[in-house]
Amino acid sequence: MKTKRRFTREFKLSILNEIAHKSVAEVCKEHEILPTLVYKWRKDYQSDSKHAFSGNGKLWKEEAKIAQYERLIGQLYSENAILKKTSQQLQQRIAEERIKR
Repeated sequence: MKTKRRFTREFKLSILNEIAHKSVAEVCKEHEILPTLVYKWRKDYQSDSKHAFSGNGKLWKEEAKIAQYERLIGQLYSENAILKKTSQQLQQRIAEERIKR
């Protein structure tokens, strides 16, 4: 089950600054967030900029980087296991060939 992502006030403000220079679709694709969320943030900020986004949140980009690194570590472990197994098989074949000669 997915947990609900939370974003910091700074992250939300940076997204709102980005949509001033780029389209909402580009920004959403870049940060993997829904356009409706950005529009909600913009509406909240326009209605009360001083008190908008007062909750505590986590910056999703950092969590995504950690997840990406964990996937990479998993890939490297599996590749390492495959290489070890292949190396052992080759050493065994070489030993068998030496015995036959």
